[in-house]
Amino acid sequence: MYYFITIVGLLLITALALRHLHQNRRQDSPLKRRGILNIAEQITLMRLQAVLHRHTILAHVSFDALLTTKFSHTRRKYQGLVADFVVLDQQHQVLAIVEIADESYVNRLNQKHYQDSLLELAGYRVFRYSSIPTEQELREDLIPDLFDPMSSATSKISSPMPHTEHMMKYNVFAAKSF
Repeated sequence: MYYFITIVGLLLITALALRHLHQNRRQDSPLKRRGILNIAEQITLMRLQAVLHRHTILAHVSFDALLTTKFSHTRRKYQGLVADFVVLDQQHQVLAIVEIADESYVNRLNQKHYQDSLLELAGYRVFRYSSIPTEQELREDLIPDLFDPMSSATSKISSPMPHTEHMMKYNVFAAKSF
């Protein structure tokens, strides 16, 4: 009789434990579509395409696609980082990287400086805008630099560019952080 009660009790405890484990499993939420670009990025992309109609403009390019290193501890410093826009020439070489501020720009200002520094150390030209750039701003900043007849495209790509105020546009908060 005691064996029967013990066996029934163990079966009941096992059944309750299995039921509890089954209920605690995480269930996947349904997958939904999401917009790739926010409204500021959409406007910037359209303006870049209008100004640089012969160039390819890529959006949300991973730093892993832009940078390489032989050490994994160095690679971890830029994994997960993404450039807003990358301007490619007709030979699909990177000419410039365009960054625009997002909603949390002020909070992530130091991270943006870090990202810009990484890209500039690798020899990329980085243009950062504190708001959606106008077509005129893009023309003034990008066209003279990208189409300068005095320098070849390969030297623009491989040599690091000097950090000038013309190349980097920061908002008032950024200017105060220097």
